[in-house]
Amino acid sequence: MKPVSILYPLVAPRSCQVALCAFLSLGAAAPAIAQSVPEANEAAAVAPVVHEDDDAVLRPAEPDFVVVNLPTTLRLPRLRSNFRITHRFAGNLRTGTLGQQASNLFGIDQGALIGFEYRFAVARYVQAAFYRSSFDKTIQLHGKYDALQQRGSMPVSLSALVSIEGTDNFQEKYAPAAGVVMSRQFGTRIAGYVTPMWVHNTAASLEAIDHDHDGGAYTESSDRGHVNRNTTFIGLGGRVRLGSSTYVAGEIAIRVRGYAPDQHGYGVSVEKRVGAHMFSMTFTNTFATTFAQLARGGGANSLFLGFNLGRKFF
Repeated sequence: MKPVSILYPLVAPRSCQVALCAFLSLGAAAPAIAQSVPEANEAAAVAPVVHEDDDAVLRPAEPDFVVVNLPTTLRLPRLRSNFRITHRFAGNLRTGTLGQQASNLFGIDQGALIGFEYRFAVARYVQAAFYRSSFDKTIQLHGKYDALQQRGSMPVSLSALVSIEGTDNFQEKYAPAAGVVMSRQFGTRIAGYVTPMWVHNTAASLEAIDHDHDGGAYTESSDRGHVNRNTTFIGLGGRVRLGSSTYVAGEIAIRVRGYAPDQHGYGVSVEKRVGAHMFSMTFTNTFATTFAQLARGGGANSLFLGFNLGRKFF
């Protein structure tokens, strides 16, 4: 018995050490074995193969449905939607001193024109949108058909646009519009846009006036009040991605034919994308956010602070 009692302390610890080493080896190997096949399956589930025709895939160079006000060719997945809020503050940044601008919080204290848009993909490649602006209580109904998408041998994306808007909650001064937007993306950093648009009845908001027979006061002319004037403009825009999710965008709507008062409307914005949200701080020479409003141009010596806030639901 004595030899056994002497050998046991020597054998038992060695057996324990072997068992412990085996247990630790299995413990270390188990995660590797468990991760080898499931990890590949999990990766395939979390990050599937990206197809160029997948409308839900983020396109870093084209993160939003507008540049500043002009449309883009961004597609919306079928039965998915997007919500957008627009603000254009009434304070003109080109008037007054810096101190006066600061006291009014750079126009924010002087009120704002606010718009809400809901966009829904009724079918693949087909979007329908409802937009209401507090500017003259304008409601715009518009649709977009994303006919072509840049890929492979196709160098550009192309979308067709139709729209109709009316003031006083879509009760008067109707202005239908039609056009196309063509885009070209350069890698994942730059996107450029060309948007020719024709807008009917762009002078609907003007009151027609005539001299009276004595050459004095002006009087309204009911005959001229029904004259419609149209505008054709070409929108030019672009967006550049800085870093991973910060952008700078700019646009101008150049009137080439028809009714074209004041100056061409333009805008620039600094943007930040956070998940499904897109926030843009805008600077424009117009309060315009609809196609007919853009066709009427912007004011001379005017610059207004504003913002767009978009939220994708896909």
